[in-house]
Amino acid sequence: MVNIIWMILIVIGSFYGFFTGKLEILNNTIVDSTKISLDMLFKIFPVIALWMGLTKIAEKSHLLEKLSYKLSFILTKLFPDIPKGHEALSLIASNMIANIFGLGSAATPFGLKAMSSLQKLNEKKDTASRSMITFLVVNTSGLTIIPTTIISLRMMYGSLEPTKIVLACIISTTFATIGGIIIDRLLARRYKN
Repeated sequence: MVNIIWMILIVIGSFYGFFTGKLEILNNTIVDSTKISLDMLFKIFPVIALWMGLTKIAEKSHLLEKLSYKLSFILTKLFPDIPKGHEALSLIASNMIANIFGLGSAATPFGLKAMSSLQKLNEKKDTASRSMITFLVVNTSGLTIIPTTIISLRMMYGSLEPTKIVLACIISTTFATIGGIIIDRLLARRYKN
């Protein structure tokens, strides 16, 4: 659906540029935005690569396993349907830890693996399980303590205080996560069937 919306917007914009005689502006904008995107990729990729490498080291050294054990009390309360010690819990913990450090790109593989693992536990394969919905809520709200990617972007664009956003991120993502979990629990009770 999103692809169709983007295609419609591109076609409308192209026709508008053609019929109003602003096709050259459209072409320049496409070239400039491509250059800016590539430049941004080259500047932000080293930061993401560094954190993904650190995440991989933490995974190989069993640090993520230890952190997930520390989170297990919270996770067993959030996900009562998942058996204790199941791989899904450690994958969910790894996803949450990556999100806490503002590494959405590093969190995505853990999230996909966690969802795949949760699907194996799911009895109704065509319907999302209770745990899948809760994980989606927690993942989407993305509790963040150190917004690494945002800080990198602010540094890249010459911000004088790139870390000034940290407190606002902590407050907003904490409230988003707590609010999401409360709504998830209320709706779970309401629609138990």
